[in-house]
Amino acid sequence: MRYMMLIYSLENESATPDELTAVAAAHSAVMDETNRSGIFRAADPLEPTSTATTVRVQDGKVLVTDGPFAETKEQLAGYYILDCQDLDEALEWAAKIPTACRGGSGYVEVRPIREIGKPNAVHG
Repeated sequence: MRYMMLIYSLENESATPDELTAVAAAHSAVMDETNRSGIFRAADPLEPTSTATTVRVQDGKVLVTDGPFAETKEQLAGYYILDCQDLDEALEWAAKIPTACRGGSGYVEVRPIREIGKPNAVHG
């Protein structure tokens, strides 16, 4: 089953170039390892939330606003898609993903990807 690992971290511009290089190297190591394991499907960093645009439809009207939808301490920084045997394997890989992309700390949200046309496991 494919799992998406959503990486949330602080947008802290105070990270040094050496810190950013170390985080990039850590991501490369995880991507290389998952690729060798045959489960790597995709991974990409996202541009800062200052580049985000949110689209909502309310009462048939399209509302476009700058920035992310929710105000949170951590911001969505990137993602991985891995094809794992089960949730336990996905969680093991998620624990290896660096989350301190720009200085602070963060977390990884792990969610199974539902195949189009297949019932939702949670809602049937």
